[in-house]
This record gives sequence, structure tokens and C-alpha cells, in this order.
Amino acid sequence: MSEHDRRQPEESSDATSESRGENRFDCSSADFDALYGVHAGPLIQQAVLLTGRARLARRAVERAFQTAWQRWPEVRADPDPVGWVRAAAYEYALAPWRRLFPGLRPAERPRPGTPAPPPAAPRDHALLTAVLALPVPYRRTLLLHDGVGLGLHETAAEVEASTPAATGRLTHAREFLAEQLPELGLKGLPPDRQGAVLHARLGALAASRPAVPPPAHDVRAGAERRARLTTRTGFGATGLLAVVALAVSLGTPDGYRPPPRRPAMAASYAPAAPSVPSIPSAPAAADRAAAPSAAPSAVRPTHRPAHHRKAGRTGRPGKSRHRSLPPGARLRPDVR
Repeated sequence: MSEHDRRQPEESSDATSESRGENRFDCSSADFDALYGVHAGPLIQQAVLLTGRARLARRAVERAFQTAWQRWPEVRADPDPVGWVRAAAYEYALAPWRRLFPGLRPAERPRPGTPAPPPAAPRDHALLTAVLALPVPYRRTLLLHDGVGLGLHETAAEVEASTPAATGRLTHAREFLAEQLPELGLKGLPPDRQGAVLHARLGALAASRPAVPPPAHDVRAGAERRARLTTRTGFGATGLLAVVALAVSLGTPDGYRPPPRRPAMAASYAPAAPSVPSIPSAPAAADRAAAPSAAPSAVRPTHRPAHHRKAGRTGRPGKSRHRSLPPGARLRPDVR
């Protein structure tokens, strides 16, 4: 077999794999575009009912679909891809920091290519105001069950709550709407009938606010730009940390130098204890008493204790000063 014959099967296999990869990419983008084209507009309308802000609803749905494209194999394998995207959009729109400082939010003006929404009817405006007055967990449960039409188990799973908790939130939300909007006629109706009435009214309210989502290829391009930006940001932060570590290492002196030791201080002088002379015998003491001037240096010690010297120098006024006696001397009584 010639070399050309050996290379030809390899080249054909490479071409086949490339064509399969291109077909797989085209199928993925086609599936994504189909999902986006069918559900992007209704999701924006639902997000408007959830937040009351058209610009935030549009941005939340667009960001959710961008995240879905970045994780498209996972989303495509999910049993409910629409639920995956809806949950991501709701989480983005209901983030706690987006509810801070409502007075500083920019005005909700339509974009240049987006037509202005028609003025809402008074009853629709009253219904939207009452829905937005509900707490966020109650509002989300009401919208999923009575607006979208999910069951109690699916609603509880999407809001990450138990079925009894989701049922309680739905019941309290319906009671609140019945009190705020008596014209709905919810009081006295069974729960199934209440759900049907709210489903019709919420659907009509969402349809009264048309939404024009951006093209699907723009969303995919935005997702790819976000992925590149995230990668560059990660590499930039890693490089910055490396530069800081290098600067710190260069600014540190080479090696370890222990701190200089202070010279040991000389021991403080302590006076030696006075030596106690041995007691002489009785004849030697008598000889010294008989001839005191014979050897005065041998009788008196060469060292006097400090307390004796101090006591001899300082005395109280009016007191007689006594001279210190040599050791071994005996006191004699005064003979008169």
C-alpha cells in the first residue's frame, strides 16, 4: 500500500469528525434558538409581573439564556429546560440587592428599538399593584401556580419549599388579593375556582404588556463574550497576585538574620557576708584584755559590717553613742 493510500483514510476520518462536530454545534445552536424563540417572550412577561420593571425583566431573561448557552449540554439534558431557564431568570430578577434603594433606580424607559407599552387599564394596574404588594415568596408561588399553571409539587420544587409551605403561601396570597380587589369575586369560591379566575386575569395582564426579546444569535454572542471576559478576569487576578508576591519577595532581605543580641549585663555587686572570727580561748582573751594596746590590729577586725558603721555614724539626738566592742570581750559591771 502506498503512502498516499495510507493517508487518505486518516484524512477522510478527520474530515468526518470535523463535519460531525460542525453538525453537533449547528444542532445545539438550532435547539437553543428554538427554545429561545418560543419561551423568551412569555418569560419576559412573567418577569414583568414578578418585578414590575420591564427593563429588569428583559435583562433577567437575557442573562438566564446566556447562562443556559454556556451550560447548554446540562440544560439540554434537563427534563424541563424551560423550568431551568425560568428559575435562573427569577433568581436574577429577585436578587436581594436589586431591591435596595428603590429611589435611585433609573426610570423604566423603553430602548430605542423597543415600542413603548400601551397604558394599562385601571383594573390591570390595580391587579399588578396588588400582586407587587405581596411578599416575594408569596408572589413567586402565586405566579408559578396560578399564572404559569404549575402544580403544587412542581411549584414547591421550583421555589425550594415543601408542599405544605407552598400551599400555605398560595392560600395567603389569594386571601390578600380577595381583600384588596373585591371585584375579582374570589371570596366564597373553592380553591380550584379561585385558581381558574386568577389564571385568566394574570394571563390577560401579561398579554397586555408585549415583549420583544433580542435575537437569539445576539444572546449567544453575549454569552461567549461574558465567558471570555470571565476568563480574562481570572487570569488577570492571578497575574496580579503573582506580581504582588514577587514584589514582596524582592523587598524582603535575603536569608534570615536573627535580631542582634544584647550583651549580658554584669552581675550586680553583692557585699560578701562578714566573716565571723573564731571565739578565742579564755587565756588568750585575758591576755588581750590585760594589754589592749599591744596589738590593736589583731584585736579589731579589718571589716566592719555596714549596719554597724551606719549605726555608729547616725544616732538619735539625746542618746549616748556606744562604741562597738571587740568580739570576745566581756562586759564588766561598773564598780563604785
